[in-house]
Amino acid sequence: MKTKVIFIILAVISLHLSGQQTEHLTMSETKIGMVKITIMYPNEQGKTFDMDYYANKHMPMVANLFGTPLKGYGIDKGIAGRTPDELLPYLAIGYFYFDSIEAYNNAFGPNAEKILGDIPNYTNIKPVVLISEVVH
Repeated sequence: MKTKVIFIILAVISLHLSGQQTEHLTMSETKIGMVKITIMYPNEQGKTFDMDYYANKHMPMVANLFGTPLKGYGIDKGIAGRTPDELLPYLAIGYFYFDSIEAYNNAFGPNAEKILGDIPNYTNIKPVVLISEVVH
């Protein structure tokens, strides 16, 4: 039993040290001036979105490709529109946080083909991307 526990602890430490996992930022850890990349997936008739693939494969893959310049990421799953009879505007929204636009460009550029090439594995939606600066 002790050996199994030690093995699990070592495996977790190994994953952490190898950069296989990017920590999620909390709102208190975001800083004014950070760059936030927001990827929105609009809800339209005939569009599909595989949240399981997105959350468990695509976003972790992208986080690993971005490496240490990535300060955190998050995922929102759309559940309702503004009112009960309003159509859900977005099926999902993903976020990436960087210290600067240059850090984002340097992380995304060399990996763009692989990242964009994975999109058809989870959706047939053309995402809308907003690059913004955290002000509060």
